[in-house]
Amino acid sequence: MDTNQTSNRSCDSLCAALRLLCDASYAILPRDVAHRLGDFQKNCWGAIGWFADKNIDWIEQAVAGGDRLREEWQQRRAARPSHVTDQPPDAA
Repeated sequence: MDTNQTSNRSCDSLCAALRLLCDASYAILPRDVAHRLGDFQKNCWGAIGWFADKNIDWIEQAVAGGDRLREEWQQRRAARPSHVTDQPPDAA
């Protein structure tokens, strides 16, 4: 028997046990309460998903803005004349 098959069977067993616990947690509630609770949880996860999507957009915009600023700074630095002298700055 391959170790991947053993690992998959272990994961499948664990997932089945977790699914049974989850199902049981709703089964102990009255039907209408279970459905309202499920709807509430779906709405919460939907809001979290929406917020995560917004954060991803903000991060992408910030990275793009950072690229623009970095490019501007590099252009400014390249445009500045370099003041290279043979003497240190405090020697007069």
